Amino acid sequence: MSIAARHITALMRQIATRNAIELVHPFAEFQTFGALAYIAECYGFRYESVRLVGKHRILHVRLVRDPDPSARQRAAANSAAFPDPGPGRPVPGMYLGSLTPVPEAQADVELITALIRHDAFAAAANRKQLQFIGWGSGVLFLLMAALTGVYAVLLPLAVLMPAFVLGALRVNTMRRAKLARQLTAAGCTPVRDGAGVERYVRPAPAPFGTPYGTPQGPLQGTPYAAPQGPAQSPAQGTPYGAPQGF
Repeated sequence: MSIAARHITALMRQIATRNAIELVHPFAEFQTFGALAYIAECYGFRYESVRLVGKHRILHVRLVRDPDPSARQRAAANSAAFPDPGPGRPVPGMYLGSLTPVPEAQADVELITALIRHDAFAAAANRKQLQFIGWGSGVLFLLMAALTGVYAVLLPLAVLMPAFVLGALRVNTMRRAKLARQLTAAGCTPVRDGAGVERYVRPAPAPFGTPYGTPQGPLQGTPYAAPQGPAQSPAQGTPYGAPQGF
């Protein structure tokens, strides 16, 4: 089973049994989380937040079931159009057997990915903590140099460690600012969470039933009917029915 198939299997298991799910894939890229979150939203969930867990700061992406009637309607439509999603079978908005979005879903997946990236960078950038580590490490190396007399090694470290930590904080801030401009351009609204951290809220999805064009065929774009009953097994990479309700 491919990595994408394992991710989809784990996601669909959570969708079927839980009202709040977490995506935890230590070596996955942000784009993978965005694609998985998109699929979950097709089945009535919505992206809520991220957190970094453990000393290795593993990313956990949290989604919750959306109580909005349009979300339930969207979930029902996708359940009917894709009745048996999983490995080797179609899922909404993705090419068969992969987590690569079809053109109609690309913009939504990129927007969710940008939200996840922005929140992950915010979680990683505890400004006060990083400043304390940076300046504290510099003072510590200076004291060690004075006590041991090993100036040739410890004095450069007293300069480099604060510069490295504070430089990383600056890069993080610049990345978040770039993502903030992207999210603002996409119509997202800036808000402050309970901890005072800036986050962005996406505009409400389009009303259910907004057309996205006919599903594409294997290379040339030949239209296909929406899946009826159990999905057939077309050639690898063939995209399926258009996303519903986004």
